[in-house]
Amino acid sequence: MNDPHPNKRKVTHTKHHLVEYANGPSLEEINGTIEVPKNMGFWKTLFAYSGPGALVAVGYMDPGNWSTSITGGQNFQYLLMSIILMSSLIAMLLQYMSAKLGIVSQMDLAQAIRARTSKSLGVVLWILTELAIMATDIAEVIGGAIALYLLFHIPLFIAVFITVFDVLLLLLLTKIGFRKIEAIVVALIVVIFIIFAYQVALSKPAWNEVIKGLVPSAEAFSTSHPVAGQTPLTGALGIIGATVMPHNLYLHSSIVQSRKINHNDPEDIARTLRFSKWDSNIQLTMAFFVNSLLLIMGVAVFKTGSVADPSFFGLFKALSDPTVMNNSILAHVASSGILSILFAIALLASGQNSTITGTLTGQIIMEGFVHMRVPIWLRRLVTRLLSVIPVLICVLMTSGKSDVEEHIAINNLMNNSQVFLAFALPFSMLPLLMFTDSRIEMGERFKNSWLIKLLGWLSVLGLIFLNMKGLPNQIEGFFGDAATTSQLQFADNLSYGIIVLVLLVLIWTIIELYKGDKRYAQQLKTTRAEGKSEDEF
Repeated sequence: MNDPHPNKRKVTHTKHHLVEYANGPSLEEINGTIEVPKNMGFWKTLFAYSGPGALVAVGYMDPGNWSTSITGGQNFQYLLMSIILMSSLIAMLLQYMSAKLGIVSQMDLAQAIRARTSKSLGVVLWILTELAIMATDIAEVIGGAIALYLLFHIPLFIAVFITVFDVLLLLLLTKIGFRKIEAIVVALIVVIFIIFAYQVALSKPAWNEVIKGLVPSAEAFSTSHPVAGQTPLTGALGIIGATVMPHNLYLHSSIVQSRKINHNDPEDIARTLRFSKWDSNIQLTMAFFVNSLLLIMGVAVFKTGSVADPSFFGLFKALSDPTVMNNSILAHVASSGILSILFAIALLASGQNSTITGTLTGQIIMEGFVHMRVPIWLRRLVTRLLSVIPVLICVLMTSGKSDVEEHIAINNLMNNSQVFLAFALPFSMLPLLMFTDSRIEMGERFKNSWLIKLLGWLSVLGLIFLNMKGLPNQIEGFFGDAATTSQLQFADNLSYGIIVLVLLVLIWTIIELYKGDKRYAQQLKTTRAEGKSEDEF
């Protein structure tokens, strides 16, 4: 079995060309590098711990969230506000458990899984998670390329290639220090928030209806009364699928370890965990407001049903069209082009934020699952080029068609890429819950309380069920709006096959995790009986 605590021992890195062996602390170059003040006031201490939560929150407001929230508002008014709220609360719970795993066990989620599983399963889970990250990357490529096209009129084909060179920005950021990266991400989040808050403020929404929409109702999961081909359930599944992403759990369990912690002092661990929870919840609350503002935009900024094209192109055009605005103030501002320009700037900021976090997560899972490390620029270049391929194919296939058909095809590609997220999500959530429920991993003091355990299992099983339930519709989406009966039947059969495969691999994972935990418990018991400490083990 792998060493359950690889970072408790001295690790050497054997270099072979561009590849290094890595089995040490998570993101070793930043692990434990940021000092935090002792005996300071609450706000100064919180400021020192703030940052990792912002990098995590980016994943909850990336370009993949935009279309689902705005379309949900256009089609169902404020009904799906409750879905955004519930998704955000579940996200807070999952990210708290992820941070706790990293802080208490000194392992990120990938390391913790790999330490309890076989090499073959580790490779399978690594490939699966890499595919999920690449699927997320497709939305970033599309968002960034469209923003460049809208702002600077760069042809889409060229704009897609330009997104590859964000690796140069990433190289620059790695030279300035992790704390400054956190500050840049926070600044970009604030830019996105201010832009949408400004647009919603001009729209003067019915705030009483907004608040009513936050109250959960069975109607939000209804399969009847479709609007524009979408039922409330499919709208809700779209928001959930775009909100809770597996890579965030790996990311958070690693970057919380950037703060220097005395692991021999339980009070210092508890203090780090407490302030990391504050940081995460504050930033995820900001993500909730951004997603809520997007949905409110769909309701209050535009006239009901006026946005026929929910793609980024359609939204940009609508924001510069006074005839579809909901009031005279918005119409006047829209005619100046300010609203559409601000939208494109926010889109570009969102894509760049996601680029930073996606690259860090890729490094975490590669080191954790297969103990390999490559230079950050090479990893980013390879994954971005792989993500660019389907976007380029989509652009080339629709180059001879109308603008509307091209826009719809690109939007469908972005939405359909989310299928891998539904596939990969259980393999991060269930192990996370098992680890944080474990007395062996967390100790008696830090393992989940009965309430966290109950809420955790309800959330995880509920999300897995909803993601699997929405899988047939996601795969049907690959065939477009004019799919034949045989194509729909094939899509359904394929989705059921994928669900069975997910369950089988999930059972394999759970069995190995359970056996690995038992072996570690026995080894720990043996070493204690021999008079050795856990750290010596």
